[in-house]
Amino acid sequence: MKYTQLGRTGLKVSRLVLGTMNFGPQTDEADSHAIMDAALNAGINFFDTANVYGWGENKGRTEEIIGNWFAKNPAHRDATVLATKVYGNMAADGEAWPNHDKLSALNIRRAVDASLKRLRTDHIDVYQFHHVDRATPFEEIWQAIDVLIQQGKILYAGSSNFPGYKIAQANEIAARRGGTIGLVSEQCLYNLSERRAEMEVIPAAQEYGLGVIPWSPLHGGMLGGVIKKEVAGGRRTSGRTAEALTNPAVRAQIQSYEDLLDKHGLEPGETALAWLLTRPGVTGPIVGPRTADQLASAIRATELELSEELLTDLNEIFPGPGPSPEAFAW
Repeated sequence: MKYTQLGRTGLKVSRLVLGTMNFGPQTDEADSHAIMDAALNAGINFFDTANVYGWGENKGRTEEIIGNWFAKNPAHRDATVLATKVYGNMAADGEAWPNHDKLSALNIRRAVDASLKRLRTDHIDVYQFHHVDRATPFEEIWQAIDVLIQQGKILYAGSSNFPGYKIAQANEIAARRGGTIGLVSEQCLYNLSERRAEMEVIPAAQEYGLGVIPWSPLHGGMLGGVIKKEVAGGRRTSGRTAEALTNPAVRAQIQSYEDLLDKHGLEPGETALAWLLTRPGVTGPIVGPRTADQLASAIRATELELSEELLTDLNEIFPGPGPSPEAFAW
């Protein structure tokens, strides 16, 4: 496994991030522990979760599964860079009592203590804001984060789903306050098919020294050989992917992608991950395996070397917006 610094920090993390969103809802605890064992054995040291994972009545369940894994072998915690998130409404019925969601200082304090308890650890390495809170000023957010860092409960703060201007705003306010290094990472939607992050989010992250952690690197399975699997009689497409493929233009684009990779003898999902690893500013994509086989496929992607010819062909199939501001101005 290859490693890199997380943004401008001294923290070394693997080029793949283990996403745990499926742990609980789709993968039981025993299989989740087996996947975490395999990930750590393969050198993946960066694990990502969120307090709301588990969903519905089981919010928090994913953090509990990870906490139980740490409890089985304390060495696991020492080897892992642990990231979780705060923002979501943790009420099972979706109706949070006031101050039990978003990024008020009160909820941040409450949420971090609850996550620490579920995760069965004394600190979180990267504590991420899961979404922008338009009602809470960054001065308040950073005050809360500074206290948590002083208490030793968290080490770094990151963002998720932030637009470029909010990354800038957050870090400018952090710099004015002094004493905090501000955001060190941004977790955003970014893949071959969805490249809008290249217009503002990634340039802002690079300017302010944030590591970029793409989520949905296979675009909900769209880039994982979906048409090929359909033809072979494998798992049928459903949900947003199935709906998107009803668009003839989208289906033709994905077919061209799969045909290109078939010509090169490459697997679509592995290539999509390898492409992200070539992108400027990207620390590593989040992979969310439901099975050990899916994890093994993701790990193989870190060894792929994509030729300039292939990268050019991929760019023709999935053209990005172009550099900012030229993508929308002159």
